[in-house]
Amino acid sequence: MSDDHSTSTDVVIVGGGHNALVASIYLARAGRDVTVLERLPHVGGAAVSARPFEGVDARLSRYSYLVSLMPQQLIDDLGLRLELRSRDTASYSPYEGGGLLVETVPGPATEESFRAVTGSDEELDAWRRFYAEVETVADAIAPTLLSPLPHIGELRDQVEMAIWTDLVDEPIGTAIERRFSHDLVRGVVGTDALIGTFASLHDRSLVQNRCFLYHLIGNGTGEWRVPVGGMGAVTGELERVARETGVDIRTDAEVTSIETRDDGVTARGEGFTVTADWLLSGVAPYVLARLLGDPAPPKPSGSQFKINLLVSRLPRLTSGIDPAVAFAGTFHVGESMSELEAAYTRAASGLLPERAAGELYCHTLTDRSILGPELAATEAQTLTYFGLHTPYEVLPDDAAAELAYAQVIAALDEHLAEPIEPLIIGVEHKTPAQIESALGMPGGHIFHGDLQWPWLEEDEKARHPGEKWGVATRHPRVLLCGSGARRGGAVSGIGGHNAAHAVLDYKLRQVP
Repeated sequence: MSDDHSTSTDVVIVGGGHNALVASIYLARAGRDVTVLERLPHVGGAAVSARPFEGVDARLSRYSYLVSLMPQQLIDDLGLRLELRSRDTASYSPYEGGGLLVETVPGPATEESFRAVTGSDEELDAWRRFYAEVETVADAIAPTLLSPLPHIGELRDQVEMAIWTDLVDEPIGTAIERRFSHDLVRGVVGTDALIGTFASLHDRSLVQNRCFLYHLIGNGTGEWRVPVGGMGAVTGELERVARETGVDIRTDAEVTSIETRDDGVTARGEGFTVTADWLLSGVAPYVLARLLGDPAPPKPSGSQFKINLLVSRLPRLTSGIDPAVAFAGTFHVGESMSELEAAYTRAASGLLPERAAGELYCHTLTDRSILGPELAATEAQTLTYFGLHTPYEVLPDDAAAELAYAQVIAALDEHLAEPIEPLIIGVEHKTPAQIESALGMPGGHIFHGDLQWPWLEEDEKARHPGEKWGVATRHPRVLLCGSGARRGGAVSGIGGHNAAHAVLDYKLRQVP
């Protein structure tokens, strides 16, 4: 935007990620004039598809890649034409001489696999008991995510105290070690506590518990599904509905400052000024503080190392399992509990872990529509790797990133009957620093900061709609609508829904 342009609107939204689009639709349908300002040439934030390999017709989910937390109610409310597909394989975790297979609906293959790995049925029985109890917690929390924050007591009273203690009161590592005896099984359970979160499974802050909870409560099942067409299809649909609803979406419109008043806000950038009654922030709270001129909170530090691969075919495994089964779900690498803890300890000291710990999945086994016709007619597949315990500080430059990539390839090759390198058609990797540069996420933190409990604590009171919906800032006219909101994180739209409803809860032009 080059010409000076001053406009006014009811609500201005800074950042055009998926949550911002969700908020804009709800508000526009309620009769509000809404303007979305996005600094990039396109909307979508981290939930986008891209062709990362020049001359190759493959549109990969470049950053975010699976959907779990987005409530079906929200999809239905907005009229999104989305297809989310389930996978037969939940996870496969190779080990020397074999592998632990967990089906999405556990059957005989899962039973035989647990027996082969652990030597009995006891670990599988413990697995079933644990996740049945986790499901009761998910059943209590999931229905509240699109409502004002519940009180902790309302939720705690709905479940057995033992599982509440395991998930909420004590480090999740304690429960894992008490309930399971096998190192690999313990690690498979523990990985959900570490996706995007840098912590020991025994961390007293319980940040890992909060991460675990968010990964298991989506729609009450915790199932992570594949968006047909890739993540770009999700935000593409949101953009379509937003524009059809009358939302004013402006790209290449970077906000450089925000001023607040008792009766509204003003967002400014090069060549434009937008005044509004309300401002919703889809950017991280750290970035918002800079725009407002507030004291900066601690800068988040992301911990994931993302790799996108295109291979001519899936590699064969030494265990003999069909690669189409092993890679269909989450393929764990170096994720026994002892390996995870060793990787964390080393990274916490500022060093790159000696062994890669992370997981892969193959989008194209479930949905080949992201490949062009010629490529789709071959055996080509995409592989997405999400590395754990690789924080911003230990991947400071390209040399460190190349070393981390080599470690991932070596860790994967340990379980393959052939090296994977000759099969690779295209590769790109994204460190937290590269994610920060591309998306403006401080520290490359995919959640904009540590996740928070999705409820009001014992002594916490919601004094106004912003607090009631978990989207408040210290500025009454400024609300959070992105991953930094109380129930943000992941591709869910929950933060956007709740910010919009907080605005609608206030009387128009009246600040509490």
